Amino acid sequence: MPTEDTQELLLPRSRMANERLHALIPGGAHTYAKGDDQYPENLAPVISHGRGAHVWDVDGNRYIEYGSGLRSVSLGHAHPRVLEAVRRELDRGSNFVRPSIVEVEAAERFLATVPTAEMVKFAKNGSDATTAAVRLARAATGRPRVAICADHPFFSTDDWFIGTTPMSAGIPAATNELTVAFPYGDLAATEELLSRYQDEVACLILEPATQSEPPPGYLAGLRELADRHGCVLIFDEMITGFRWSEAGAQGMYGVVPDLSTFGKALGNGFAVSALAGRRELMERGGLRHSGDRVFLLSTTHGAETHSLAAAMAVQTTYVEEGITARLHALGERLAAGVRDAAAGMGVGDHIVVRGRASNLVFATLDENGQPSQEYRTLFLRRLLAGGVLAPSFVVSSALSDADIDRTVDVVAQACAVYRKALDAADPTPWLAGRPVKPVFRRLV
Repeated sequence: MPTEDTQELLLPRSRMANERLHALIPGGAHTYAKGDDQYPENLAPVISHGRGAHVWDVDGNRYIEYGSGLRSVSLGHAHPRVLEAVRRELDRGSNFVRPSIVEVEAAERFLATVPTAEMVKFAKNGSDATTAAVRLARAATGRPRVAICADHPFFSTDDWFIGTTPMSAGIPAATNELTVAFPYGDLAATEELLSRYQDEVACLILEPATQSEPPPGYLAGLRELADRHGCVLIFDEMITGFRWSEAGAQGMYGVVPDLSTFGKALGNGFAVSALAGRRELMERGGLRHSGDRVFLLSTTHGAETHSLAAAMAVQTTYVEEGITARLHALGERLAAGVRDAAAGMGVGDHIVVRGRASNLVFATLDENGQPSQEYRTLFLRRLLAGGVLAPSFVVSSALSDADIDRTVDVVAQACAVYRKALDAADPTPWLAGRPVKPVFRRLV
């Protein structure tokens, strides 16, 4: 494990690797959320390998890891059932000029797991799936506008969403004007939006749940609004899929969207996502309808056999081993431990654990109770020093009780330093460099 003293946590190989990354890859990573600007200066470990809930950096340090693969590795790294399924397909070829039998088997397995959907199409990443859902909604309704939930941080890398963020460079204003926003949990405001743009909104797209439970009747109310105003209801289940239930939030809350998108946990780190929904809509991207054809999803690698095998193994593991319940139990143990540790050090109002137990995040608040990147930097530095890599507290099922207990001990040590910074009303002496930065910002 890295040493307890932040000053002694040196990552010379990681620093050199980060320089190589930035020289060859814009941003130094293939996902902005993995960028070294998200970590304290000179403390952005570059990973060598992982197993279960642990990862090792190129300097040889081992960490207990949270938020694995941006929430995608929910079973832990190199999970044996997933690897066994993948290995079976590797020797049989991965991509052919016609569909593989694995494609229909994977579709049957998915639709049995998510029975609220009638058809499914696989892709490689979440952005492609959500954009396909939006395109399908526009085609079905003949309407141009997309209504996104303003309280949810990310839907797609494509123009219809990224144009609404501070990183909107390169996206025409005319495109941005076609995306409008509604607040989560406020049916009246959503109805006002739909009335203001009467017969213009093709779809409502949202994560059905995030850091708090949907208000009673909210999702059913959205379903009714979408029906009444003739627009398509899309659930982005990239995160809620499997972590809320095997069938996602729609399976838990009993509200059926017209379309939904899944990814992340679906492949346990292998590249696979899914667009699923009502046959009447999905078939518009097929060959058995009489209307205009929709170029729905057509990806060379979308049905790569080993990724679909991984997805099937993940679904089997979730159902047979009760993974969703385990994620909740681990998260509850962690949340309770962190809250107790923070309270014990007098920072319970400043380090705040939020979210569903299977999808925990934390907020770092300053002496005035405001979110602070400086205090986040301090907290992350201390976690890294204790061998905990935790941009969030999102658990994987590979964590042990000992891992959780160790994490809580490290959090307690971090909270002691946090208390000193609060008492000084200045975290700067504990940062040792620039603060971490938000992903979405206009300037570097």
